[in-house]
Amino acid sequence: MVILFTDLDGSLLDESTYSSDPAREALHRIRELGLPLVFCTSKTRAEVEYWRATLDNRHPFIVENGGALYVPDGCFPPDFGAPARRDAYAVFEFGTPYNDLVDTLHQASQDTGCRVRGFRDMSAEEVSRRYGLSFEQARLAKIREYDEPFEILDPPGTELLAAIECRGRRWTRGGRLHHITGHANKAESVCLLTRHYRRTFDNIITVGLGDGMNDLDFLSCVDIPVVIRSKIASKLRSALPHARVTALPGPEGWNRSVLEILEQHTERVGWASKGKVE
Repeated sequence: MVILFTDLDGSLLDESTYSSDPAREALHRIRELGLPLVFCTSKTRAEVEYWRATLDNRHPFIVENGGALYVPDGCFPPDFGAPARRDAYAVFEFGTPYNDLVDTLHQASQDTGCRVRGFRDMSAEEVSRRYGLSFEQARLAKIREYDEPFEILDPPGTELLAAIECRGRRWTRGGRLHHITGHANKAESVCLLTRHYRRTFDNIITVGLGDGMNDLDFLSCVDIPVVIRSKIASKLRSALPHARVTALPGPEGWNRSVLEILEQHTERVGWASKGKVE
């Protein structure tokens, strides 16, 4: 069985319009085959739940750059060992509490004199205006738990980023913004979820699709990494010599690559389950 792990913004969703329309054919094929499509994103749980409803996705998802993995009820046998439950999800939390991250960011900014502006500092109206989101999407983007997106107002911000690291936090870069995180990353959740899929199903092939530096870690741990064409595609390709790079950016490139991979692999990959999933 093919398991697909995908970034959203700049990959499945257009970086400017947030539309997934060019990926319709591949999304239909994934649903037709009944394959898991796992969103692996810097977006919040609230944002991802919106996109899961919009795209009729019922599979596990990874939020805020690996801050937490949410597994909907029924995806695995009941005894698969999640440490916590929230609503209708089993939850694995890896992230640092949001308030601690915001405090660290502001301390690093003050100590280095490098000004920043994070989502905590912006109203939903400002987030909407600056990043082309609807007001409702901006409101959902501010419901954060494990990750603070921020702009560096005094570039390049090298001293700021070093100060973040000195305080025991990590930072990464998405398509538009820097993010301060704890020790969590997308790879940890992807590897954990892959282990559970391998315990439940035979003949697993994992595919990862992403366009940003914050995708590098999880693209490194899948069987077939796919770099979505972007301004930094060559940089990602250098770090992942065996990765495929799409000819087109965004959902157009995502669509074509997914269809090619499914055509190559679904005929020979079995569907045998190792146990009943309830």
